[in-house]
Amino acid sequence: MDTERRARIDRLKWHCRRALLELDLLFQRFWQRHGDSLDPQDEPVLARLLEMEDHDLWAVLNGTGRVNDHELMAMADRIRAA
Repeated sequence: MDTERRARIDRLKWHCRRALLELDLLFQRFWQRHGDSLDPQDEPVLARLLEMEDHDLWAVLNGTGRVNDHELMAMADRIRAA
């Protein structure tokens, strides 16, 4: 993995640190399972998902909320499955 990509992954991991413990736990499992195998095309999708406010993000990730974006919902499903 090149230095630039490593920096992007590290930034994404940093942005996964949230105020809600439930989100932190979900993202920890996601990174443990998927680690450095996140596809480069998935990086911007995850970044967009992380732009959501914590409570909205939690609703999407726990299945009680939805967004009208197929890519974001697919990423949410992937995180939830971890």
